[in-house]
Amino acid sequence: MVVETIPLFGPVPGGMELAVILLIAVLLFGANKIPKLARSTGEAMGEFKKGRQEVETELREMQESDSTTDTTSDSTVEAEPEA
Repeated sequence: MVVETIPLFGPVPGGMELAVILLIAVLLFGANKIPKLARSTGEAMGEFKKGRQEVETELREMQESDSTTDTTSDSTVEAEPEA
């Protein structure tokens, strides 16, 4: 039995296609601006990952605090005041 996998984003560019894309990038941005562009893209990705980790940590802390308050609130029963 042969299983064929289908890529999610279509065919991946090969060597010649990557060379053409690189040539177009050099013509558009210039050879000296490409490293700056790559550096700023890397910094932006780093900031995004850092922000995502902070949000995930906050959500995890909120879930943990909710689970601890749920267990403590279930064990305490308030007495009704007598009239």
